[in-house]
Amino acid sequence: MTNNSETNLIPPHGGYRKLVSYQMAIIIYDLTPIFCEKFLTPVYSSSSSSLSSRSYIPFKSRTPDQIIQSARSTCSNIAEASQDSGTSKKIEIKLTGISRGCLEELLFDFESFLRQNGLPIWEKDDPRVLEIRNRSYKTDKTSKTYLDFFDTPERAANCLICLIHQTSYLVDRQLKTLEKDFLKNGGFTERLYNERKKVLEEERKKS
Repeated sequence: MTNNSETNLIPPHGGYRKLVSYQMAIIIYDLTPIFCEKFLTPVYSSSSSSLSSRSYIPFKSRTPDQIIQSARSTCSNIAEASQDSGTSKKIEIKLTGISRGCLEELLFDFESFLRQNGLPIWEKDDPRVLEIRNRSYKTDKTSKTYLDFFDTPERAANCLICLIHQTSYLVDRQLKTLEKDFLKNGGFTERLYNERKKVLEEERKKS
């Protein structure tokens, strides 16, 4: 975290690890490869070219690598947005928006997976969805908090969908806060202009 205590030109920034949106995005990122490994990646027997008996469901919309990359981009864009916020509020808003877009891609992927394989998307008032939501209130939650839902493709995909909805809500709130702050206080360019104006005014008074 960086701060210029003399002018406050570059405010405190880079504290993304404390953001709940980032913490939730990390959980999604950790769980997505587990989903892909268990349910999207074929495993072949070591003694022949035949598929093993492990559950494997073909999914033609996107490759596992593409899905995992979307989950990774969600985290990395939140982190980069926070780090760049000290010198550019516009970039912070842009990168946070990109993170929101990555979440929407993931949501589309997991909903498509369920739909294409004839599996239900749980309603928001489903007891299983409520159970997933309740776990989000745990302060020490990690990907392990949700692993018991990864026993079947239906449960795993719906768990991720629920987590994505929760994280999207947090990122949406984050974007609204950033936009209001930018409209009210401006960004680095405005602070730089004001500081230069102060310096010029002081020099004028001395002359």
